[in-house]
Amino acid sequence: MDMINDSKNPSPAHLLDPSPEQIRSWANAAVELMAEYLGTIRNRRVYPYTSSRQIRERLDSSLPKEPVNFDELLHTFRSTLIELSRHNGHPRMFGYVQAPGTAIAAFADLLSSTLNANLTAWRSAPAAVEIERLTIDWIKQIIGFDRDAAGLFVSGGSMANMAALAAARRAKAPPEIQNKGAQSCAKALRVYASEETHHTVAKAAALLGIGHDNVRLISVDERYKINLHELVAAIEEDRTAGHLPICVVANAGTVATGAFDPLSQIGEIARRFNLWLHVDGAYGGFAALAPSARPLFASIGEADSVALDPHKWLYLPVDCGCILYRDPEAARATFAHEAEYTRVIGQEADEAFAFWDYGPELSRRFRALKVWMLLKGVGLQALSEAIEKDLACARHFETLVQNSEDFEMLAPVELSIFCSRHLPAGLKRALAAASPSVREKIEEQLDAHNERLLLALQRDGSSYLSNARLRGRFSLRGCVMNYRTTLRDMEILLDDLRRVAAQL
Repeated sequence: MDMINDSKNPSPAHLLDPSPEQIRSWANAAVELMAEYLGTIRNRRVYPYTSSRQIRERLDSSLPKEPVNFDELLHTFRSTLIELSRHNGHPRMFGYVQAPGTAIAAFADLLSSTLNANLTAWRSAPAAVEIERLTIDWIKQIIGFDRDAAGLFVSGGSMANMAALAAARRAKAPPEIQNKGAQSCAKALRVYASEETHHTVAKAAALLGIGHDNVRLISVDERYKINLHELVAAIEEDRTAGHLPICVVANAGTVATGAFDPLSQIGEIARRFNLWLHVDGAYGGFAALAPSARPLFASIGEADSVALDPHKWLYLPVDCGCILYRDPEAARATFAHEAEYTRVIGQEADEAFAFWDYGPELSRRFRALKVWMLLKGVGLQALSEAIEKDLACARHFETLVQNSEDFEMLAPVELSIFCSRHLPAGLKRALAAASPSVREKIEEQLDAHNERLLLALQRDGSSYLSNARLRGRFSLRGCVMNYRTTLRDMEILLDDLRRVAAQL
């Protein structure tokens, strides 16, 4: 019997290369499940009260030697993965900097995986490469960056920050460091960033041989922006000590409070000391689409590099980060590497283009398709309104807290991150009457209380916050980054906090 036609004993070819009819059957079932999930996401608990053991017990751990049918796979997805996952698309998922994803981008990921293009160079994926080059150009226009800049999509902000520091090192450090390593440089390379900067900057410096300890963290002002006077003093101090300052990192929205560093003044300092200016806009970069935040980006064009995360405020599913370089040749000098198996033969300049000359990766998935489909299928106006609404939601929560007796803000709201804490009546009265020697003990009690409150809120499941430590104090931290979130959700969040706090 022909095994290809034997449904009880399908051949490997039949399993790996199903018929169009079979694909349609799978797709219909999967899309129905997708529609069901997205249609009910508002009614779910944000976070499941579960354990690793409980999840493992639901999964068949035996090595799968024989195939199971697609319906059984979807059943596991529905009963285990959906039921025991944190729902990042829920309107009250305020933890971390977490986007909800969009249906159109989910279809883009399906189509991208179907094509399975590997965007190493133009010859490898001609149409896909042109889509990426086009969407990078659109992103430059969105944030107001140099029209002649270059860029590419990477896995996320971590890789974007690493690529930027690599380019900064190549541009500002002695040239022999590229081939001979950090030991060839007698001077310690110095990078400057505020103490609110994301840890991936220091991590990148460690991996690049600059050194974790050579990232000088500068204090912040009362609004959690970098202290410019201290920045200048640190650079001058290092130059006097014989070190080599190479880069300053400015934040276009810090991950703890959403603070936006003053780009114009930092740019002037970078020019004065011949430093590479990198802007970490992984969180806040696409706030440029919101009219109320657009003025913050007036000097973005002065940056040498910008890190962005379309999988944050373009509401895309992970992974999709982006790195832009004002001078494409600076990036090419950093990443280009000649090898016979990558040599492009017999093509004109446009067709000889290779992404591997501008970033650390060789194999690269077709991330650009979901960016292109979202921008084309949704349009900038709808995205602008959604981001502006997110900003308004954070400001609304700030107003609710300021008008309350039992909560206080621990940082001002600049973009869509809000940081507050609960003040139980007894501790609030004690704090107001405390002497300086007693005050710290009460503050520690407030820290412990708010930490318990955070864990209880997460387990409750109606709303989800994360945490931050600001000036030594424990903060309930939230980030609005969801087109489903409304002003009413901010009111529900405060109600949830009060309800859970009463149960502690």
